[in-house]
Amino acid sequence: MIRLPGFGGQSSAGGQPAKPGVCAALDLGSSKITCFISRNEETATGTRPRVIGVGHQPARGIRAGAVVDMDQARDSIRTAVERAERMAGLAVSAATVTLTAGKIQSVRVQVEAPLSAREVTDRDLKRALDAALAEADAADRVVLHAFPMGWTVDDHAGVDDPRGMFGRKLGVVVHVVTAAAGPLRNLLNCIEASHLDLKGVVVTPYASALAALSEDEMQMGATLIDMGAGATSAAVFSDGALLHVDAVPLGGAHVTKDVARGLSTPLVSAERIKILYGSALDSPDDDREMIETPPVAGESDRMMSQPRSLLNAIIRPRLEETFELLRDRLEAGGAGRASERRLVLTGGAAQLPGTCEVAARVFGRQARIAWPEGAAGLGDAVSGPGFSAAAGVILRESKGAAEAISGPPRVGAPGGRKFAAAEGQRRSIWRWLAESF
Repeated sequence: MIRLPGFGGQSSAGGQPAKPGVCAALDLGSSKITCFISRNEETATGTRPRVIGVGHQPARGIRAGAVVDMDQARDSIRTAVERAERMAGLAVSAATVTLTAGKIQSVRVQVEAPLSAREVTDRDLKRALDAALAEADAADRVVLHAFPMGWTVDDHAGVDDPRGMFGRKLGVVVHVVTAAAGPLRNLLNCIEASHLDLKGVVVTPYASALAALSEDEMQMGATLIDMGAGATSAAVFSDGALLHVDAVPLGGAHVTKDVARGLSTPLVSAERIKILYGSALDSPDDDREMIETPPVAGESDRMMSQPRSLLNAIIRPRLEETFELLRDRLEAGGAGRASERRLVLTGGAAQLPGTCEVAARVFGRQARIAWPEGAAGLGDAVSGPGFSAAAGVILRESKGAAEAISGPPRVGAPGGRKFAAAEGQRRSIWRWLAESF
Protein backbone atom coordinates (compact mmCIF):
# COMPACT_ATOMS: atom_id res chain seq x y z
CA MET A 1 0.00 0.00 0.00
CA ILE A 2 1.22 3.52 -0.79
CA ARG A 3 2.38 5.25 2.37
CA LEU A 4 1.16 8.67 3.38
CA PRO A 5 2.95 11.31 1.30
CA GLY A 6 5.50 13.59 2.88
CA PHE A 7 9.10 14.70 2.87
CA GLY A 8 11.81 13.51 5.21
CA GLY A 9 14.20 10.68 5.86
CA GLN A 10 17.49 9.87 4.18
CA SER A 11 18.23 8.61 0.71
CA SER A 12 21.18 6.83 -0.81
CA ALA A 13 22.38 10.21 -2.02
CA GLY A 14 23.38 11.00 1.53
CA GLY A 15 21.69 14.40 1.66
CA GLN A 16 19.79 15.98 4.50
CA PRO A 17 16.03 15.48 4.92
CA ALA A 18 13.95 17.80 2.79
CA LYS A 19 12.53 20.92 4.43
CA PRO A 20 9.16 22.67 4.12
CA GLY A 21 8.77 24.46 0.79
CA VAL A 22 10.74 21.79 -1.05
CA CYS A 23 9.10 19.99 -3.96
CA ALA A 24 10.16 17.05 -6.13
CA ALA A 25 8.75 16.53 -9.63
CA LEU A 26 9.13 13.39 -11.72
CA ASP A 27 8.42 13.48 -15.45
CA LEU A 28 8.22 9.87 -16.63
CA GLY A 29 8.72 9.98 -20.38
CA SER A 30 9.42 7.22 -22.87
CA SER A 31 12.85 8.58 -23.82
CA LYS A 32 14.00 10.12 -20.52
CA ILE A 33 13.05 10.38 -16.86
CA THR A 34 13.51 13.82 -15.32
CA CYS A 35 13.56 14.82 -11.66
CA PHE A 36 13.44 18.45 -10.54
CA ILE A 37 13.84 19.46 -6.90
CA SER A 38 12.86 23.02 -6.03
CA ARG A 39 12.67 25.30 -3.02
CA ASN A 40 10.31 28.27 -2.71
CA GLU A 41 11.94 31.69 -2.50
CA GLU A 42 10.47 35.08 -1.72
CA THR A 43 10.73 37.78 -4.39
CA ALA A 44 9.43 41.33 -4.75
CA THR A 45 6.39 39.99 -6.60
CA GLY A 46 5.69 37.04 -4.31
CA THR A 47 6.80 33.45 -3.91
CA ARG A 48 8.34 31.54 -6.79
CA PRO A 49 10.13 28.19 -7.01
CA ARG A 50 13.85 27.90 -7.64
CA VAL A 51 15.13 24.61 -9.04
CA ILE A 52 18.05 23.49 -6.86
CA GLY A 53 18.49 19.94 -8.12
CA VAL A 54 18.15 18.33 -11.54
CA GLY A 55 18.56 14.72 -12.61
CA HIS A 56 17.66 13.10 -15.89
CA GLN A 57 18.26 9.61 -17.13
CA PRO A 58 17.44 7.69 -20.35
CA ALA A 59 14.15 5.91 -19.70
CA ARG A 60 14.17 2.14 -19.51
CA GLY A 61 11.14 0.03 -18.78
CA ILE A 62 8.66 2.74 -19.82
CA ARG A 63 6.83 2.91 -23.14
CA ALA A 64 4.34 5.64 -24.09
CA GLY A 65 4.30 6.69 -20.43
CA ALA A 66 3.34 3.22 -19.19
CA VAL A 67 5.53 0.86 -17.16
CA VAL A 68 6.46 -2.21 -19.20
CA ASP A 69 9.38 -3.48 -17.06
CA MET A 70 9.13 -2.79 -13.34
CA ASP A 71 12.78 -3.42 -12.50
CA GLN A 72 14.19 -1.28 -15.29
CA ALA A 73 11.75 1.56 -14.63
CA ARG A 74 12.53 1.50 -10.90
CA ASP A 75 16.28 1.70 -11.53
CA SER A 76 15.87 4.58 -14.00
CA ILE A 77 13.70 6.52 -11.55
CA ARG A 78 16.11 6.00 -8.66
CA THR A 79 19.10 7.12 -10.77
CA ALA A 80 17.34 10.33 -11.87
CA VAL A 81 16.21 11.11 -8.31
CA GLU A 82 19.63 10.43 -6.79
CA ARG A 83 21.31 12.77 -9.28
CA ALA A 84 18.87 15.53 -8.41
CA GLU A 85 19.37 14.90 -4.67
CA ARG A 86 23.15 15.15 -4.98
CA MET A 87 22.87 18.46 -6.81
CA ALA A 88 20.32 19.82 -4.30
CA GLY A 89 22.23 18.57 -1.27
CA LEU A 90 19.12 17.13 0.32
CA ALA A 91 16.95 14.05 0.13
CA VAL A 92 13.32 13.72 -0.88
CA SER A 93 10.97 10.90 0.00
CA ALA A 94 7.90 12.00 -1.99
CA ALA A 95 7.32 13.27 -5.52
CA THR A 96 4.56 14.46 -7.81
CA VAL A 97 4.64 12.57 -11.11
CA THR A 98 3.32 13.22 -14.60
CA LEU A 99 1.05 10.79 -16.40
CA THR A 100 0.43 10.32 -20.13
CA ALA A 101 -0.54 6.64 -20.15
CA GLY A 102 -3.83 5.18 -18.97
CA LYS A 103 -5.98 6.61 -21.77
CA ILE A 104 -6.56 9.94 -20.04
CA GLN A 105 -10.09 11.22 -20.62
CA SER A 106 -12.02 14.43 -20.04
CA VAL A 107 -15.61 14.34 -18.84
CA ARG A 108 -17.81 17.39 -18.20
CA VAL A 109 -20.45 16.74 -15.55
CA GLN A 110 -23.38 19.05 -14.77
CA VAL A 111 -25.36 18.55 -11.57
CA GLU A 112 -28.01 20.45 -9.59
CA ALA A 113 -28.82 20.25 -5.90
CA PRO A 114 -31.93 21.62 -4.12
CA LEU A 115 -31.52 24.56 -1.73
CA SER A 116 -34.99 24.88 -0.20
CA ALA A 117 -34.97 28.65 -0.80
CA ARG A 118 -32.18 29.30 1.69
CA GLU A 119 -28.74 30.83 1.68
CA VAL A 120 -25.94 28.92 -0.11
CA THR A 121 -23.20 27.71 2.25
CA ASP A 122 -19.86 25.93 1.91
CA ARG A 123 -21.61 22.67 2.67
CA ASP A 124 -23.94 23.18 -0.30
CA LEU A 125 -20.97 23.74 -2.62
CA LYS A 126 -19.28 20.63 -1.31
CA ARG A 127 -22.45 18.56 -1.73
CA ALA A 128 -22.73 19.67 -5.37
CA LEU A 129 -19.06 18.81 -6.04
CA ASP A 130 -19.49 15.42 -4.34
CA ALA A 131 -22.48 14.70 -6.59
CA ALA A 132 -20.49 15.63 -9.71
CA LEU A 133 -17.61 13.36 -8.72
CA ALA A 134 -20.00 10.51 -7.96
CA GLU A 135 -21.57 10.92 -11.42
CA ALA A 136 -18.14 10.87 -13.08
CA ASP A 137 -17.10 7.71 -11.23
CA ALA A 138 -16.69 4.68 -13.48
CA ALA A 139 -15.42 1.15 -13.08
CA ASP A 140 -11.67 0.78 -13.62
CA ARG A 141 -11.19 4.56 -13.92
CA VAL A 142 -9.48 6.83 -11.40
CA VAL A 143 -10.21 10.55 -10.97
CA LEU A 144 -7.01 12.62 -11.24
CA HIS A 145 -8.31 16.19 -11.50
CA ALA A 146 -11.64 17.97 -11.03
CA PHE A 147 -12.06 21.61 -12.10
CA PRO A 148 -15.32 23.47 -11.26
CA MET A 149 -16.03 25.50 -14.41
CA GLY A 150 -19.13 27.46 -13.46
CA TRP A 151 -21.91 27.78 -10.89
CA THR A 152 -25.60 28.53 -11.31
CA VAL A 153 -28.23 29.60 -8.77
CA ASP A 154 -31.71 28.86 -10.13
CA ASP A 155 -31.56 30.23 -13.70
CA HIS A 156 -28.66 32.61 -13.10
CA ALA A 157 -25.50 31.34 -14.83
CA GLY A 158 -21.94 32.62 -14.63
CA VAL A 159 -21.89 32.90 -10.85
CA ASP A 160 -18.32 33.12 -9.51
CA ASP A 161 -19.11 32.65 -5.82
CA PRO A 162 -22.64 31.47 -5.00
CA ARG A 163 -22.17 31.57 -1.22
CA GLY A 164 -24.59 33.90 0.48
CA MET A 165 -27.00 33.89 -2.47
CA PHE A 166 -30.59 32.64 -2.14
CA GLY A 167 -32.38 30.26 -4.43
CA ARG A 168 -33.99 26.87 -4.86
CA LYS A 169 -31.35 25.11 -6.99
CA LEU A 170 -27.55 25.19 -6.98
CA GLY A 171 -25.82 23.89 -10.09
CA VAL A 172 -22.21 23.34 -11.10
CA VAL A 173 -20.33 22.15 -14.20
CA VAL A 174 -17.18 20.18 -13.36
CA HIS A 175 -14.43 19.11 -15.74
CA VAL A 176 -13.18 15.73 -14.50
CA VAL A 177 -9.97 14.11 -15.80
CA THR A 178 -9.69 10.35 -15.33
CA ALA A 179 -7.22 7.59 -16.19
CA ALA A 180 -7.41 3.81 -16.44
CA ALA A 181 -6.72 2.15 -13.10
CA GLY A 182 -4.44 -0.62 -14.40
CA PRO A 183 -1.56 1.46 -15.84
CA LEU A 184 -1.83 3.89 -12.92
CA ARG A 185 -1.60 1.07 -10.40
CA ASN A 186 1.57 -0.20 -12.13
CA LEU A 187 3.03 3.30 -12.00
CA LEU A 188 2.29 3.69 -8.29
CA ASN A 189 3.83 0.30 -7.52
CA CYS A 190 6.94 1.34 -9.44
CA ILE A 191 7.19 4.63 -7.50
CA GLU A 192 6.90 2.75 -4.22
CA ALA A 193 9.57 0.26 -5.36
CA SER A 194 11.83 3.28 -5.93
CA HIS A 195 11.49 4.14 -2.19
CA LEU A 196 9.35 7.19 -2.89
CA ASP A 197 5.93 8.21 -1.63
CA LEU A 198 3.46 9.60 -4.12
CA LYS A 199 2.45 13.21 -3.42
CA GLY A 200 0.25 13.57 -6.50
CA VAL A 201 -0.30 12.77 -10.17
CA VAL A 202 -0.64 15.44 -12.89
CA VAL A 203 -1.54 14.64 -16.48
CA THR A 204 1.38 15.62 -18.71
CA PRO A 205 -0.28 18.19 -21.02
CA TYR A 206 -1.73 20.09 -18.05
CA ALA A 207 1.65 20.15 -16.33
CA SER A 208 3.38 21.37 -19.49
CA ALA A 209 0.74 24.06 -20.03
CA LEU A 210 1.39 25.53 -16.58
CA ALA A 211 5.00 26.18 -17.61
CA ALA A 212 4.61 26.90 -21.33
CA LEU A 213 1.43 29.00 -21.64
CA SER A 214 1.17 32.66 -20.66
CA GLU A 215 -1.74 33.94 -18.59
CA ASP A 216 -3.05 35.79 -21.66
CA GLU A 217 -3.04 32.61 -23.73
CA MET A 218 -4.98 30.73 -21.06
CA GLN A 219 -7.53 33.54 -20.86
CA MET A 220 -7.95 34.15 -24.60
CA GLY A 221 -7.84 30.45 -25.49
CA ALA A 222 -5.03 28.14 -26.54
CA THR A 223 -4.28 24.51 -27.20
CA LEU A 224 -1.05 23.20 -25.69
CA ILE A 225 0.42 20.17 -27.48
CA ASP A 226 3.13 18.23 -25.65
CA MET A 227 5.12 16.08 -28.06
CA GLY A 228 6.95 13.28 -26.29
CA ALA A 229 8.80 10.27 -27.62
CA GLY A 230 5.97 7.77 -27.15
CA ALA A 231 2.84 9.93 -27.08
CA THR A 232 1.51 13.35 -28.07
CA SER A 233 -0.99 14.94 -25.71
CA ALA A 234 -3.03 18.14 -25.67
CA ALA A 235 -4.60 20.49 -23.13
CA VAL A 236 -7.24 23.01 -24.26
CA PHE A 237 -7.70 26.25 -22.28
CA SER A 238 -10.25 29.06 -22.45
CA ASP A 239 -11.15 31.85 -20.02
CA GLY A 240 -8.32 30.68 -17.78
CA ALA A 241 -9.80 27.19 -17.34
CA LEU A 242 -8.70 23.76 -18.53
CA LEU A 243 -11.50 22.56 -20.83
CA HIS A 244 -10.19 19.30 -22.23
CA VAL A 245 -7.21 16.92 -22.32
CA ASP A 246 -6.49 14.10 -24.74
CA ALA A 247 -3.59 12.06 -26.15
CA VAL A 248 -2.61 9.86 -29.08
CA PRO A 249 0.02 7.07 -28.82
CA LEU A 250 2.36 8.60 -31.43
CA GLY A 251 5.49 10.65 -30.82
CA GLY A 252 9.09 11.28 -31.73
CA ALA A 253 10.12 7.65 -31.33
CA HIS A 254 7.71 6.68 -34.10
CA VAL A 255 9.37 9.19 -36.42
CA THR A 256 12.74 7.62 -35.56
CA LYS A 257 11.44 4.13 -36.36
CA ASP A 258 10.10 5.36 -39.70
CA VAL A 259 13.51 6.83 -40.51
CA ALA A 260 15.24 3.59 -39.55
CA ARG A 261 12.97 1.58 -41.83
CA GLY A 262 13.00 4.04 -44.69
CA LEU A 263 16.78 4.47 -44.74
CA SER A 264 17.59 0.87 -43.70
CA THR A 265 19.75 2.04 -40.81
CA PRO A 266 19.92 1.10 -37.09
CA LEU A 267 17.63 2.94 -34.64
CA VAL A 268 20.55 4.67 -32.90
CA SER A 269 21.78 6.01 -36.23
CA ALA A 270 18.25 6.98 -37.27
CA GLU A 271 17.84 9.11 -34.13
CA ARG A 272 21.16 10.88 -34.78
CA ILE A 273 20.31 11.47 -38.44
CA LYS A 274 16.87 12.79 -37.53
CA ILE A 275 18.33 15.28 -35.05
CA LEU A 276 21.20 16.44 -37.27
CA TYR A 277 19.55 16.55 -40.70
CA GLY A 278 15.81 15.98 -40.30
CA SER A 279 13.10 18.50 -41.16
CA ALA A 280 9.45 18.45 -42.09
CA LEU A 281 10.02 21.26 -44.62
CA ASP A 282 11.49 21.08 -48.10
CA SER A 283 14.42 23.18 -49.30
CA PRO A 284 15.85 23.60 -52.81
CA ASP A 285 19.09 21.76 -51.94
CA ASP A 286 17.50 18.64 -50.44
CA ASP A 287 17.91 16.51 -53.58
CA ARG A 288 21.60 17.44 -53.89
CA GLU A 289 22.55 17.15 -50.23
CA MET A 290 23.55 13.56 -49.47
CA ILE A 291 23.45 11.95 -46.01
CA GLU A 292 25.65 9.02 -45.06
CA THR A 293 23.67 6.28 -43.33
CA PRO A 294 25.21 3.24 -41.59
CA PRO A 295 23.74 -0.08 -42.78
CA VAL A 296 21.81 -2.47 -40.60
CA ALA A 297 24.07 -5.17 -39.14
CA GLY A 298 24.50 -8.07 -41.55
CA GLU A 299 23.45 -6.20 -44.68
CA SER A 300 26.70 -4.53 -45.73
CA ASP A 301 29.93 -3.07 -44.38
CA ARG A 302 29.79 0.10 -46.47
CA MET A 303 28.16 3.42 -45.60
CA MET A 304 25.28 4.37 -47.88
CA SER A 305 24.55 7.84 -49.24
CA GLN A 306 20.95 8.98 -49.57
CA PRO A 307 19.41 12.36 -50.41
CA ARG A 308 18.12 14.54 -47.60
CA SER A 309 14.84 14.88 -49.51
CA LEU A 310 14.17 11.18 -48.79
CA LEU A 311 14.67 11.74 -45.06
CA ASN A 312 12.26 14.69 -45.01
CA ALA A 313 9.71 12.77 -47.07
CA ILE A 314 9.73 10.09 -44.35
CA ILE A 315 9.38 12.54 -41.46
CA ARG A 316 6.60 14.78 -42.76
CA PRO A 317 3.81 12.16 -43.22
CA ARG A 318 4.25 10.82 -39.68
CA LEU A 319 3.99 14.31 -38.18
CA GLU A 320 0.93 15.05 -40.30
CA GLU A 321 -0.69 11.81 -39.16
CA THR A 322 0.02 12.60 -35.50
CA PHE A 323 -1.50 16.07 -35.67
CA GLU A 324 -4.49 14.91 -37.73
CA LEU A 325 -5.30 12.16 -35.23
CA LEU A 326 -5.03 14.59 -32.33
CA ARG A 327 -7.16 17.19 -34.12
CA ASP A 328 -9.86 14.60 -34.79
CA ARG A 329 -9.81 13.42 -31.15
CA LEU A 330 -10.23 16.99 -29.90
CA GLU A 331 -13.19 17.51 -32.25
CA ALA A 332 -14.75 14.20 -31.20
CA GLY A 333 -14.34 15.18 -27.54
CA GLY A 334 -16.25 18.42 -28.06
CA ALA A 335 -13.19 20.66 -27.82
CA GLY A 336 -12.86 21.39 -31.54
CA ARG A 337 -14.29 24.91 -31.42
CA ALA A 338 -12.46 25.83 -28.23
CA SER A 339 -9.20 24.56 -29.72
CA GLU A 340 -9.51 26.77 -32.79
CA ARG A 341 -7.39 29.46 -31.19
CA ARG A 342 -3.68 29.79 -30.58
CA LEU A 343 -1.56 26.64 -30.85
CA VAL A 344 1.48 26.15 -28.63
CA LEU A 345 3.89 23.23 -29.01
CA THR A 346 6.29 21.93 -26.39
CA GLY A 347 8.01 18.66 -25.53
CA GLY A 348 11.24 17.19 -26.85
CA ALA A 349 9.81 16.03 -30.19
CA ALA A 350 8.52 19.53 -30.98
CA GLN A 351 12.08 20.73 -31.59
CA LEU A 352 12.38 18.96 -34.95
CA PRO A 353 12.59 21.70 -37.64
CA GLY A 354 9.31 22.18 -39.49
CA THR A 355 7.15 20.60 -36.80
CA CYS A 356 5.55 23.91 -35.87
CA GLU A 357 4.73 24.68 -39.51
CA VAL A 358 3.13 21.26 -40.05
CA ALA A 359 1.01 21.67 -36.91
CA ALA A 360 -0.11 25.14 -38.00
CA ARG A 361 -1.17 23.79 -41.39
CA VAL A 362 -3.06 20.78 -39.99
CA PHE A 363 -4.88 22.78 -37.30
CA GLY A 364 -5.26 25.87 -39.47
CA ARG A 365 -4.01 28.45 -36.99
CA GLN A 366 -0.98 30.29 -35.70
CA ALA A 367 1.51 28.15 -33.78
CA ARG A 368 4.66 28.65 -31.73
CA ILE A 369 7.23 26.56 -29.87
CA ALA A 370 7.29 27.14 -26.08
CA TRP A 371 9.96 26.74 -23.43
CA PRO A 372 9.24 26.41 -19.70
CA GLU A 373 8.98 29.72 -17.85
CA GLY A 374 8.23 30.81 -14.31
CA ALA A 375 10.73 28.64 -12.43
CA ALA A 376 14.12 30.09 -11.56
CA GLY A 377 17.39 28.16 -11.60
CA LEU A 378 16.93 26.23 -14.85
CA GLY A 379 20.26 25.93 -16.63
CA ASP A 380 20.59 25.97 -20.39
CA ALA A 381 20.72 22.17 -20.56
CA VAL A 382 17.30 21.76 -18.88
CA SER A 383 15.41 24.83 -20.07
CA GLY A 384 14.26 23.43 -23.44
CA PRO A 385 10.77 22.28 -24.47
CA GLY A 386 11.54 18.74 -23.34
CA PHE A 387 11.51 19.87 -19.68
CA SER A 388 8.19 21.76 -19.67
CA ALA A 389 6.24 19.04 -17.85
CA ALA A 390 8.68 18.79 -14.92
CA ALA A 391 8.81 22.59 -14.64
CA GLY A 392 5.00 22.75 -14.70
CA VAL A 393 4.72 20.33 -11.79
CA ILE A 394 7.12 22.53 -9.78
CA LEU A 395 5.02 25.63 -10.55
CA ARG A 396 1.79 23.87 -9.64
CA GLU A 397 3.19 22.73 -6.30
CA SER A 398 4.52 26.22 -5.55
CA LYS A 399 1.28 28.06 -6.32
CA GLY A 400 -1.10 25.40 -5.04
CA ALA A 401 -3.36 23.15 -7.08
CA ALA A 402 -6.32 24.84 -8.76
CA GLU A 403 -8.38 21.64 -8.72
CA ALA A 404 -11.24 20.81 -6.40
CA ILE A 405 -9.48 17.53 -5.68
CA SER A 406 -5.75 16.84 -5.68
CA GLY A 407 -3.23 14.60 -4.01
CA PRO A 408 -2.36 10.96 -4.60
CA PRO A 409 -5.09 8.87 -6.25
CA ARG A 410 -6.06 5.77 -4.31
CA VAL A 411 -5.85 2.73 -6.54
CA GLY A 412 -5.26 -0.10 -4.11
CA ALA A 413 -7.32 -3.24 -3.89
CA PRO A 414 -10.63 -2.90 -5.76
CA GLY A 415 -12.64 -3.42 -2.62
CA GLY A 416 -11.09 -0.48 -0.79
CA ARG A 417 -10.30 1.87 -3.67
CA LYS A 418 -13.56 3.78 -3.81
CA PHE A 419 -13.76 4.34 -0.05
CA ALA A 420 -10.15 5.58 0.17
CA ALA A 421 -10.64 7.82 -2.85
CA ALA A 422 -13.86 9.26 -1.41
CA GLU A 423 -12.17 10.12 1.89
CA GLY A 424 -9.30 11.84 0.10
CA GLN A 425 -11.68 13.71 -2.19
CA ARG A 426 -13.75 15.00 0.72
CA ARG A 427 -10.69 16.42 2.50
CA SER A 428 -9.39 17.93 -0.73
CA ILE A 429 -12.72 19.59 -1.58
CA TRP A 430 -12.86 21.29 1.83
CA ARG A 431 -9.30 22.55 1.31
CA TRP A 432 -10.16 23.85 -2.18
CA LEU A 433 -13.23 25.68 -0.85
CA ALA A 434 -11.15 27.35 1.84
CA GLU A 435 -8.45 28.48 -0.61
CA SER A 436 -10.57 29.45 -3.62
CA PHE A 437 -13.13 31.88 -2.14
